[in-house]
Amino acid sequence: MRLLQVFISAAALGVAVNSTAPAATVAGIHALASRLLGNRDDQFEFHLAEKHEKWSRYNVPANDNYTVTSSGGKIRVEGTTLSALARGLRHYANEALRLDEYWFINSTVKVPERLPKPKAALSGASTVPWRYNLNTVTFGYTFVWYSWSDWEKLLDWAALRGVNIQLAWVGYEKIYLDSFLKLGLKEDDILKFFSGAAFQPWNRFGNVHGTWGGEGLLSREWIDQQFALQKKIVARMVELGITPVLPGFPGFVPDALRHLRPKADIVQAPAWSGFPDNNTRTAFLNPTDVLYAELQKSFIEVQIKEFGNVTNIYTVDQFNEIDPGSDSIKALANISSQTYNGITAANPAAIWLMQGWLFYSGNSFWTRERVEAYLGGPPHKDDMLLLDLYSESQPQWQRTNSYAGRPWIWCELHDFGGNQAFYGAISNVTENSVAALAESDTLVGYGLTPEGYEGNEVVYDLMLDQAWEELPIDTKKYFHKWTSLRYGAEESIPEEVFRAWELLRDNAYDVKDAAIPAVGVSIYQIMPSLNGLTNRTGHYPSPTALPYDPMIMKEVWRLFYNATLKASRLLAMPSFHLDFVDVTRQLMGNAYIDLYHDLIHTFKTSENATLVQERGSNMLSFLKGLDAVLNTDENFTFEKWLNDAKAWGETTGALDAMAFNARSQVTVWGIQSELDDYAAKAWSGLVKSYYGKRWQIFVDALVDAKKQKADLDEAAVQNRIRDFEVSWQYRGYRQETCETRGDIQTVIKKLTKRWPTVFL
Repeated sequence: MRLLQVFISAAALGVAVNSTAPAATVAGIHALASRLLGNRDDQFEFHLAEKHEKWSRYNVPANDNYTVTSSGGKIRVEGTTLSALARGLRHYANEALRLDEYWFINSTVKVPERLPKPKAALSGASTVPWRYNLNTVTFGYTFVWYSWSDWEKLLDWAALRGVNIQLAWVGYEKIYLDSFLKLGLKEDDILKFFSGAAFQPWNRFGNVHGTWGGEGLLSREWIDQQFALQKKIVARMVELGITPVLPGFPGFVPDALRHLRPKADIVQAPAWSGFPDNNTRTAFLNPTDVLYAELQKSFIEVQIKEFGNVTNIYTVDQFNEIDPGSDSIKALANISSQTYNGITAANPAAIWLMQGWLFYSGNSFWTRERVEAYLGGPPHKDDMLLLDLYSESQPQWQRTNSYAGRPWIWCELHDFGGNQAFYGAISNVTENSVAALAESDTLVGYGLTPEGYEGNEVVYDLMLDQAWEELPIDTKKYFHKWTSLRYGAEESIPEEVFRAWELLRDNAYDVKDAAIPAVGVSIYQIMPSLNGLTNRTGHYPSPTALPYDPMIMKEVWRLFYNATLKASRLLAMPSFHLDFVDVTRQLMGNAYIDLYHDLIHTFKTSENATLVQERGSNMLSFLKGLDAVLNTDENFTFEKWLNDAKAWGETTGALDAMAFNARSQVTVWGIQSELDDYAAKAWSGLVKSYYGKRWQIFVDALVDAKKQKADLDEAAVQNRIRDFEVSWQYRGYRQETCETRGDIQTVIKKLTKRWPTVFL
């Protein structure tokens, strides 16, 4: 099976099967050990082996194995691939040093000069050959402002968890620009096609094109610098044994191509998500046109030239939340067959990777017959690799007959838009993934596909760790161990902390209610209204219904708080500080529901404007208190997001554009779209200056209505809020909070005194 051949070659050696590159080197894993353990990699011996003596029933040679022992005074890590070696390194660090790598924080574990030998041999074996990472839109919601240091940390995190295939989607615009310049288009005509920095994933999908808000064309300096960053990312992935998934050409083109090639078969894609026609209804070049193959060949050849022959896997998504122009079975088959022919013209060994999201989002269009026609275009089953993007809540593999018998990966989506509420479906993740592996012969991997990485880190660890366990992980034991690793030696952690995480595990992280299928938002983060804010279900718009008794979160907070009274040193620990702020954020977001109900009840039942004013002022003060809590940790600040955007603006000469993009994406999204508040964030500065101001407009309108003894004109109120939202996008890099970064203890002391029933 060619897919497995590619796995063995590309994942084990870090090169494509048709490459003439030298055999794999373990230098990248030594460098990983050095970064993780402070230049102590000389105490390791990493060795690539073809197999181990013992195989589990799942562990065919395409899967990975590693062992960690001591030999000749060194720690010996032996594994089948570079990915296995990285996983073995993490296993050692976890067991011998109580150390791990996390997203937002650096470890505070003191690593001894002389590393201890493992007390007993450590070993692991994967149950699936592929361990996939990243959603296409994560490159907008989370990674848009990432620098090399951010990427270096993320890649280390992924490698240590055994990820061996990952989307590499930075710098796509340079490939696009060069290919269309070579075709004869003018640079400005191509630049007019590109959307702003924070919206490029949807531009690549053909959902949107061009910029908006008066920000001007995408900076050429941004394009060049992002491509330079992509070169570093791809090279590091290869060093770590992570096969890069590189972009192919989906078919979306600048309108100017019609004039350059008037006979080309170019059609308009449907409108998307309420955007005006000048920013949507993107031109689509039919893959059956000979020009498509020419452009596809150019895309792939440019990448082979720039990156080397590092992969055979290319991502192409042509119908992301937009239906094809034809429902003809023959037409769908022709589109996919010609798409694949274009990909293989540049790399005969190519595999087409596709997100399976279209089959869920366009469920009514994608009948079984149309799915099979579209997936049946490439001649062989293993010419494609499908991501079942939302397996834990909305799996599509059953209704598509395991994607028409194509190899596919069971994925956890979990989070839309980078929302931050505590949420998980861990029973689904552990039990359903293992059940699918037993049921579907073509399941070849597990993966992570969240739209944004903004919290709930434990559920992502769990998914990747499940790839190394034959049976569903015992989540109770897993959470206990994860907690002890995160905060240091188990015996020094107050029992309250373990009890808090057990409550989270059993409630917020084990949601079984299908009506709440994803991370939610708090009602203060959405457009104020008299009705319709609470108990919202479904994944879009984001749910506001709580999947647990709110008293549970109150008890979790008390346990965290009491732990700080027993051991104040916990607050000096970055991991605990971040988690305590996170729990406080969730508790206050939940409590806002009661404050809101109190306001609305008072407005509807009382004629006293002063009472309405008091209830409203209490809510607004509460939001200021929440803002102060969030401001105690940089990871919960709008300032960080804005400063990261500013850094790119300064180096690319596009300060105004980057500020507008940063503000727009996390609020109105696109000025004129249906995605207002979709990527809502609980960040200091954003809570106070944006959400707080919207609620102030709403409260003022309620008070005025009472004073005038009139009904509330909600349409007029929302228009005033819309005017404010638009104006807020143009405030540049203005600091949006007047709070200095205080300590969490002082802030909590003030809040518990002002609102004791919320906390105590």
